[in-house]
Amino acid sequence: MSAAPVEALVKAACSVIPRSAIQLDKRSRSIRRFAEHLSTFPGDTWQERWDASGLGTSTTAIRSLNPTPAASWTMTSGFSWFVALRVLVPTLRVLRTNAVSDFFKIFLASQPGDPDLTALVTAIEAAPVSAKSRNQTLTDLSYMLAVQAIPASDISPSGLMHFGLGLRKVSTAWDKNTRKLAGALVWQVLFDAGKFPEGTPVTMRIATVGGRKSVAELVDSYGVSNAGVRQLLIDYITHRGALGMDYSTLSSLVRALTRNFWCVIERVNPDQVDLDLDEATYEAWRAEVDTVQTAEGRRPRQSIWDLLIAVRALYLDIQSWALEDPARWGPWVARCPIPPIASRGYSAGRRRLAERIADRTRTRQPLLELLVDHVVVVRDQMSALLAAAEASAGADFEVNSVRYIRVSPPPSAAKFPHAGPRSRRGAALEPDADAGLLRIEPADGGPAIDIQSEEARAFWTWAIIEVLRLTGIRHEELLELSHLSVRQYRRPNGEIVALLVVTPSKTDRERVIPMSPELLHVIAQVIRRQTDKLGAIPLVRRWDPHERQHTEPMPFLFQRSSGPTPGVMSPTTVARLIRRACQEVADRHPQFEGLTFTPHDFRRLFATDLVNNGLPIHIGAALLGHASLQTTRGYVAVFDEDVVRHYQLHLTRRRRLRPQDEYRDTTVSEWQEFEEHFDRRKVELGACGRPYGTPCAHEHACVRCPMLHVEPQMIARLDDLESDLIVRRERAEAEGWQGEIEGLEVTLDHLRLKREKARRMNPSGPVDLPIPAFGRPSTN
Repeated sequence: MSAAPVEALVKAACSVIPRSAIQLDKRSRSIRRFAEHLSTFPGDTWQERWDASGLGTSTTAIRSLNPTPAASWTMTSGFSWFVALRVLVPTLRVLRTNAVSDFFKIFLASQPGDPDLTALVTAIEAAPVSAKSRNQTLTDLSYMLAVQAIPASDISPSGLMHFGLGLRKVSTAWDKNTRKLAGALVWQVLFDAGKFPEGTPVTMRIATVGGRKSVAELVDSYGVSNAGVRQLLIDYITHRGALGMDYSTLSSLVRALTRNFWCVIERVNPDQVDLDLDEATYEAWRAEVDTVQTAEGRRPRQSIWDLLIAVRALYLDIQSWALEDPARWGPWVARCPIPPIASRGYSAGRRRLAERIADRTRTRQPLLELLVDHVVVVRDQMSALLAAAEASAGADFEVNSVRYIRVSPPPSAAKFPHAGPRSRRGAALEPDADAGLLRIEPADGGPAIDIQSEEARAFWTWAIIEVLRLTGIRHEELLELSHLSVRQYRRPNGEIVALLVVTPSKTDRERVIPMSPELLHVIAQVIRRQTDKLGAIPLVRRWDPHERQHTEPMPFLFQRSSGPTPGVMSPTTVARLIRRACQEVADRHPQFEGLTFTPHDFRRLFATDLVNNGLPIHIGAALLGHASLQTTRGYVAVFDEDVVRHYQLHLTRRRRLRPQDEYRDTTVSEWQEFEEHFDRRKVELGACGRPYGTPCAHEHACVRCPMLHVEPQMIARLDDLESDLIVRRERAEAEGWQGEIEGLEVTLDHLRLKREKARRMNPSGPVDLPIPAFGRPSTN
């Protein structure tokens, strides 16, 4: 086609993507007009004429060659067809600037003889990502094949990486951040199909940012000048890492000994060649590392004790190892420059740290309810807005007495094929408009709302906060929850108890958390949201930023398709969602001003709430996954040391006085009595949560009792009780029974609180929790 006559090009272009006679005439005239312009330049092929025209290096858009606005053809359209037919090979900058918005459609339709391309496009269209991401991926694929002048069978990992770097160079500031992993979905599909050479990284992310580095690479990243000390640090850290240290801890040790110790030593004393530091060098090093530089200036380093312990361990380990291997470690034996007196402040520093954490927990404990209420309200509001906007079919609609109108996407989105139609108001948009395209704004003025994105943000913020506060799990454990984490235990009487299995994390211990009805409701909503899209939760690989590796494909619950490939949320995303929710609460509640929650704050609040409500601390440690009770005590903000000590003495005395025959295996009758206890806790409004072996402590005043868990289907019964209590209060007011009035007010308050909580837990409809079904594996 490089030297084909114009009529042959017109015939080839009109043979694909059937259109009306008028549209095909416009297409033909666009190709002829562009060919006429190129024919004015010398050359035997269209490519030679293109190069001679200077359009390939010009910064002027090709549309400037159009004669008049009233013309029914455009030079841009003609240029796009020349590239799609493989007549021209432009640069990426020129193609991205001048191609029509649906370039990928005409390019793919013009390659009917490439079966590999057809298979690749089919796999991309079947990927569990949004239509926006699929269209963007197909556009990137078309650009790459056009500018590299290759068939789909020649796509290579290096070619994809080269294209991604080139695309970022020519991207505008508006979308540069969205092009970090251009071609990631193409990489994923070809890797899964076995089209890449053996040894290719699993995902484009790990090929871009790199996987795990060796100890030598980690040390060299800080630029140690002394070759002898460099090798010593590599050998020492490698020897320590062989004892079972995980990658995150290993990299932290490298940072402490290399960046914060030896690199600082070389900076304050360039002549230092060994570990034998004089007093002046040590004092200069301490003056440097005792503070850290921030935007506001230098402040004291809070983790100074961890650094001192790591450096002191370096000296003491070398002294110890020199006895076993004097040839290797003996030349580096030196007096530890950190005097023993320097460690005296360690205990005081740990106490100050514990005090700051306890004060942080006490400050946030009374504000947790405000945050929870806010995320519930925002989730319900955004869900209602999205449902109304989708049902409006382009017409105005009203939600909560506010009228809204659907508007077009921002003008900048029109450059991309997923930008959709651009009707301003009242016109129906495409029914398959994807996330980020359905925009609404208040009819009386105000900023436009990307309602699909905002609804997704509100839902995931609610789900994250609810799971964190109801389980006390770490944020990395939250992101590792999968469909397989939801288990069930069937009791002999047929009752099913829902369990949440938390995978091994920091302490490398798996644990099981019994799910409360409220937690089960949240998990069910997450599963339903994921399965509503594809019928099964997709299998994706989770990227662990600390260990710098991917997990095996799993049906992770907290995944979303926010980029070119589906993937699990990052810890940064979790923290950002919580921080934004706190900022929104601060707009209406002054006590939230300047205050935010971190994922770990919910863990401390969960531990404090458990112990304050009478749960034995060793049970709390098991639920939190702590290997030591001392760790759990550090999480409980309001527990005084004397209280813990007296409690332990009480347990010791009670065990000493308890009859020895109680330390025996449970009999069948005792176990049946234990199971029947849970049946006896069932009351009219729901279930009583009192511990085993304890009688009712509130004389069956269930509405007031904090142990009562109201079933959502009993909300109507609460309404009847409220009506009866109001009638009784009116009679008491008429008779002047002041004591009775006060008691009825207390009962009404408790009833309304329980009803509000039951309504919040009541799902909108039945939730199906099927056996986990596995979707198509995908990577991120």
